[in-house]
Amino acid sequence: MERRSQEGLPIRYVDRGEGPALLLLHGFVGSADYWERVVPLLEGHFRCIVPDLLGHGESEAPSGPYTIEQLADNVLQLLDSLGIERAVILGHSMGGYTALSFAERYPERLLALGLVHSMPLPDDEAGKEKRTAVAERVMREGVRPFVEQSAPNWFAPDNAKWMKPELERVMGIGFATKPEGAAGAALAMRERPDRSHIIRELELPVLLIAGDEDGIAPPQKAFAAENAHTVKHVIEGAGHMSLFEAPQELARHIASFVERL
Repeated sequence: MERRSQEGLPIRYVDRGEGPALLLLHGFVGSADYWERVVPLLEGHFRCIVPDLLGHGESEAPSGPYTIEQLADNVLQLLDSLGIERAVILGHSMGGYTALSFAERYPERLLALGLVHSMPLPDDEAGKEKRTAVAERVMREGVRPFVEQSAPNWFAPDNAKWMKPELERVMGIGFATKPEGAAGAALAMRERPDRSHIIRELELPVLLIAGDEDGIAPPQKAFAAENAHTVKHVIEGAGHMSLFEAPQELARHIASFVERL
């Protein structure tokens, strides 16, 4: 998808469609292109704004470590630059962590919040050690070995076997991530706090989407917190990447949620 830029803004973004503002945030070693099969299904009804988060895609990739708060602040800067007062913000995986940080500090800028294959829980000690190892590995070896090893695990087992074009596309997007960006973001995820209370206390609608075969953010973690306005969906046969495994079903859940606001 073609990117745009704003002077003084370190991130580039896609801006397509008209209607209520729907901001879509991608996951780790992804880019706006993670949403390339979903946006065409939504842009007829919503204005889809899809940034490359800091360190990813065509955005700047300064040396890290980054913080999740920093990623969220970039999102705020993007909304300000576009003159958008309030938006629905949906985040996939790392994008969900970013959306939660945004909701914690700028709730007045939200119409609703959504987590797609994400969760409000922090890393445990073993998870933090893995983040450190990933950051060190990508700086030592580049991003390609990590993506080649990891990407098949982001799909449900059967999908990893049979969805070869989709898997190759996800890997290709990952290969374009600069090592500094991947390392900086890995360390940002390592330090994120528990934000379960943000969902519980948010007086806005919340959409939670999980894959029943997601080994990274399974339903019990994805649904670890909810409020009185929470809508939950489990996508059958999907792993961590329904954006490629089941884009039509994902887009249907998103559209239904936003249209009810």
